[in-house]
Amino acid sequence: MVTLEEVRKNEEVEALIKGAQKQLDGLGYTEHSHRHISIVSKRAGEILEKLGYPERTVELAKIAGYLHDIGNCVNRTDHAHSGAIIAYNILKDMGMPVEERTEIMMAIGNHDEKTGTAVNEISAAIILADKSDVHRQRVTNKNLSTFDIHDRVNYAVTNAELDIDVEEKKIILNLTIDTKLCPVLDYFEIFMDRTMMSKYAAKYLKVWFEVVINGAKLL
Repeated sequence: MVTLEEVRKNEEVEALIKGAQKQLDGLGYTEHSHRHISIVSKRAGEILEKLGYPERTVELAKIAGYLHDIGNCVNRTDHAHSGAIIAYNILKDMGMPVEERTEIMMAIGNHDEKTGTAVNEISAAIILADKSDVHRQRVTNKNLSTFDIHDRVNYAVTNAELDIDVEEKKIILNLTIDTKLCPVLDYFEIFMDRTMMSKYAAKYLKVWFEVVINGAKLL
């Protein structure tokens, strides 16, 4: 069976990750490279593992999380769709069974808030993991005077943790935001669509989604 470790070592995957970040650097986007995809991979796996899903489903979620943004190497627009097809073909070449690579393709193809939604357990975990990664380490622009609202919001977040409370059936996004840099309202201005997508993804997994900012429950 194809594992996350094998995917990490795949030269084609590595080239696509580097190419995707090169293109996003040119567009002035936040970091979508190894840091981000590793966090999404780890969190997606943790979500399904703690909710009691089978070990193989957990591994597939980790693989999908690691591959979810490779479509940015083609173009930022429709990157979820192009990335899903690229990932499907890479995993096919690696010998993954069609049933597994189809589930991963569905998850990657539905992770973007403009066109996607939770359609299987893996996609729901990917959505929650992806949308929870808001942090100043993702800001590649080092000139604060030229920050747009996305740079400012991400830079203001000094801590972001995704907690899975199995007993209460909750997934909680805990954020610490430096309000001297960015008011909390700005976070929801640009992330409301992602927040609602996360809420529906959690519902697919039969749990509740909450957002806590600076200790205050806001959703």
